[in-house]
Order: sequence, then structure tokens, then C-alpha cells
Amino acid sequence: QAQLVESGGGLVQAGGSLRLSCAASGRTFSGYSMGWFRQVPGKEREFVAAISWPGSSTYYTDSVKGRFTISRDNAKNTVALQMNSLKPEDTAVYYCATVGRYGGSWSNLGSWGQGTQVTVSS
Repeated sequence: QAQLVESGGGLVQAGGSLRLSCAASGRTFSGYSMGWFRQVPGKEREFVAAISWPGSSTYYTDSVKGRFTISRDNAKNTVALQMNSLKPEDTAVYYCATVGRYGGSWSNLGSWGQGTQVTVSS
């Protein structure tokens, strides 16, 4: 069964950096836009960033613009999220997904993986 596996989360101080990675098991990202979402307990999952196929366009939520960079390696079938200048409000579980854009909003086209926890201390 196809599965997306996120990794790279951890505990970091404010101002620090982390690089998240997403790999596909049992499927390929070929032809799909890919995205990252995040969720804090008690809140809805929110869109963070997306990258088109094969990678010419990127999209970010306002709160991460200039700090986060999404990229993809189509040969390796992976997607990454480089997070710099991290803030405590970036603390969340981060998920990757194949995505589509409908009415200006990004949506997950498949199932969710387990995510990776990012904790930013002040």
C-alpha cells in the first residue's frame, strides 16, 4: 500500500533550522504537486507549502514566507522542507502529501502519514 513517510523533525531553539524530508513507499510522486501541512493539537491542520510538478512553482503560507523552502528531488522521489529562523509558533506535527489546489485552497489528495514532530523552544 502506498505510504508517505516524513522524517527530520526534532527539538530546536528559536532561530534554529531543521530540514524535513518525505519519501514515498509503494508509489511515485511523478506528475503530482506535493505539499506540507502542519497541525497543533486542538487545531485544524493547516497548509504550509507546496511545489508543483516537476518543481517550477512554489507556494507558501504567509507566516513561513522567507523562512521555509520546499524542494523536490524527482529522481529520488523525495520532497523536502528546509525550515530556517524557526519560531515557537512553528511547533507542530508536520505532514507531507500529494496535493491539489481548489478554489485557492490546497487539499490533500490521498491519505495522511504519521507526520514528524517539530518543537521550537523559546
